[in-house]
Amino acid sequence: MFAMFQFEELVERALKEDIGTGDLSTLIIPEDYWGEAKLFAKEKGIICGVEIVEMVFKKVDPRITVNLKVKDGDPISPGMLVMTINGPLAGILQAERTALNFLQHLSGISSITRRLVDLVADFQVKVTDTRKTMPGMRSLQKYAVRVGGGSNHRFGLYDAVMLKDNHHAAVGGLPEAVRRVRTKIGHMVKIEVECETLEQVEEAVNCGVDVIMLDNMSLEDMRTAVKLINKRAIVEASGGIREENIRAVAETGVDIISVGRLTHSVQAIDFSLVVDETKPSIQKQINKGNKA
Repeated sequence: MFAMFQFEELVERALKEDIGTGDLSTLIIPEDYWGEAKLFAKEKGIICGVEIVEMVFKKVDPRITVNLKVKDGDPISPGMLVMTINGPLAGILQAERTALNFLQHLSGISSITRRLVDLVADFQVKVTDTRKTMPGMRSLQKYAVRVGGGSNHRFGLYDAVMLKDNHHAAVGGLPEAVRRVRTKIGHMVKIEVECETLEQVEEAVNCGVDVIMLDNMSLEDMRTAVKLINKRAIVEASGGIREENIRAVAETGVDIISVGRLTHSVQAIDFSLVVDETKPSIQKQINKGNKA
């Protein structure tokens, strides 16, 4: 993980949203009632966010201790014990939903990323995310992509130039957009141009840009574009990338495959926190894990 302090505000916001003026359900539990909860995985995947989970519990009550059984990037399977949580039981239950929300979402990202990366592991290509992230969650979501073995695209509008069709249209074309932006940026900033046609690719090559994105192109056009560019720029493929077609895209010879669905529509990985592990649904998962 990296500098955890930067996520404190996010965690506090999430807890405030859920707990509000106080948890009515835990009023039945005495403040001095301590206990242990166990957190189990219910699906196969790659876990991500365990330190965020620990932060959530400690924000609710600093007396809570978390004993991690795994680290970010470890594979998990149904019934696997992920962590134990000890301390005031009311605090543990107040933090439960927020902690699981972070863990399930981030593990979903790292898991789908690992699947896509593994599918193209025999190619010289990187799988990256995009800026299609949840507001306020970008840094964490991009961290989860890295945990899954993927790479990060630009973090925001401030760390690289990407000229898209609307930029081209606003100033009279791709070459003019590149010319103008070069007068506005420093020498350390890279320029990427989005291209939808082979004619635009040729224009981008002639402009000497650093990265050329092939946006929603057919596989045939991608192959032609890669030959046309001929290593004079980094080639990125984007648009409609799925598990079913990512290998075919990699076979065209592109350098980067960017996948928006890594963060904008990921399916969560299921976990369950229990005080009583004899709960039937959990016991079923534990038994399944023992048989595996």
